Amino acid sequence: MLQSIRDNSQSIVAKVIVGLIIVTFALFGVESLVSLSAGSNAPATVNGEEITEQELYQATELQRRQLLSQMGENADPALLDENLIRGMVLESLIQQKSLLLSAQEQKLLISDRMIDQLIVNTPDFQIDGKFNPAQFEAVLRNAGFSPMMYRELVKKEKLLEQQRTAYELSAFAVPSELERIVELDRQTRNARYFVLPKAEIEKTVGVSDDEIKARYEQDKANLTTEEQVVVEYVVLNKNDLRDGVSVSEEEINGAYDQMLATFQAEEQRHSAHILIEVSDTQDDAAALAKITALKQRIDAGETFDAVAKSDSEDLGSAETGGDLGVNGKGVFATAFEDALFSMNEGEVSEPVRTEFGYHLIKLLDISSKEAPTLAQVREQLTEDLVSQKVEAVYVEKLETLADVSFSSGDLVEPSEVLGLTILTSAPFDRSGGEVDITRNAKVISAAFSQEQIKEGLNSAPIELDRERTVVVRVKEHFEPRSQTLEEVADSLKEIIKTEKVLAALKADAEQRKADLLAGKPVDVVAADLTVESVEAASRAAAELPAEVRSLMFAMPHPTQGQPSIDITDLADGGMALVLLDKVNTEAVELSEEEKRSMGGFLSNRIGQQDYQAFVDRLKNTAVIEKL
Repeated sequence: MLQSIRDNSQSIVAKVIVGLIIVTFALFGVESLVSLSAGSNAPATVNGEEITEQELYQATELQRRQLLSQMGENADPALLDENLIRGMVLESLIQQKSLLLSAQEQKLLISDRMIDQLIVNTPDFQIDGKFNPAQFEAVLRNAGFSPMMYRELVKKEKLLEQQRTAYELSAFAVPSELERIVELDRQTRNARYFVLPKAEIEKTVGVSDDEIKARYEQDKANLTTEEQVVVEYVVLNKNDLRDGVSVSEEEINGAYDQMLATFQAEEQRHSAHILIEVSDTQDDAAALAKITALKQRIDAGETFDAVAKSDSEDLGSAETGGDLGVNGKGVFATAFEDALFSMNEGEVSEPVRTEFGYHLIKLLDISSKEAPTLAQVREQLTEDLVSQKVEAVYVEKLETLADVSFSSGDLVEPSEVLGLTILTSAPFDRSGGEVDITRNAKVISAAFSQEQIKEGLNSAPIELDRERTVVVRVKEHFEPRSQTLEEVADSLKEIIKTEKVLAALKADAEQRKADLLAGKPVDVVAADLTVESVEAASRAAAELPAEVRSLMFAMPHPTQGQPSIDITDLADGGMALVLLDKVNTEAVELSEEEKRSMGGFLSNRIGQQDYQAFVDRLKNTAVIEKL
């Protein structure tokens, strides 16, 4: 075989192929061949434009953080369905991509200067009402954004806002529409109604054993239990470890000395800067030439403050002479910070390059914070030391729990080694149990895994939250089974009774409606009930049951002196017969101010509907491909 390969490799065809490979490597690199065989890993494409995995990851992570923030400090990440969040975010990105492509086709633009102004005017990036670059970078870091990523996000949002606003502001309502809407809004109605309560009929309805048996036989195939498990579990709780941890006076003093050393090293530097941006309209060389010329002007005698006010392209600090306030380390970009903390007071740096562009930095003042006394920070130092020790013990015990649980056939050894109590759950299905542990998505997933059910092994440690980790083991497994008549008799009885009550109630209501339509007086038809009368009821009449009010304004106008009659269900299970006697309308006379206000509101609603129709059309006509 090897000889055959050798012989074939000497052929003209083989040499040509090898030659082509060598040329490809030389011109384009090895990636060119890899890319020929590797398809795109984009989660989706819209009209041929990719939504990248990075875009999806960033948007999903942002959505996840927002959800956890809304859930509060004790939010449990395990409660979030990552696949559901990812799917929803992908759909949102597909819609966004469709709209952005449309915006590009319409040649909508947002200038870089407008984005700068929006960023400068954002309150989250300001200190004492003024834009602060350090605050800007800190907020972005916490949110997981770089400045360039954030600018791109702002640009996209403003392009979409421009597109949406175009629809909303171009919509309008003609005077006749406005008058008709106002007329309908101010319309009132006169009506009577009476309620057929469910309670009276319930007293007369019974369900026999034969009816229950017949329903059981009819629905037997669907009367099955859910698959269930009973689990044993042990919980390692970090808070339970605190009682076994103590802190010595020596450790407190050591922590205080360490803090003092940190404070002594924590200089605060008051600085100002001049920024020349590197952008699409100003390349690196042009920016460097410009900043170098500004440095020469300062060296020639112009004040840093004046040059910053006249020439700095940092809109947030230019008007204050480039002042950046007093800051410690860890605030500015690395190159900026290295230059600042290597300067002497009053010195102006050479041009410094960061991702924003080129800076001239002036060190205005050096100061340091005054260290607190031991008495002032003793309680906090003690708490920090205890927390550190507890965390170390917790991590150590987690490792032990993982090792012992893996090697043990049940939870007895982990329980004895770590001094944990073995607890047993009540039976629960895939929707979760009665306690928070058996409602945890990760616990449910582990408990219903085939490995756990078939082999009865201990699960890997499952983190419930920051303080608790659990190991579970399936003790009992219950396959779905047909329920016996005795198990479901009570629920079937309630179902049958409810159906019979509703049927009797509906039949009673229909008969009374027929009597009213036949001309019988309402006081005769509803002799055993209370008839309520309402005069000039508006659409917002709070004294009426919501279902009655809704039906009143949906019924046709009375004709030939006869009321319109209809039936509606009520929230409590009863029914109401409504007799619409009169529709009251009044001439609409609006002031100019009311016309403007109502017209603006109506136009805005029409614009929103038009824009939503546009969004739906774009998405429905786009060529969308998903992995």
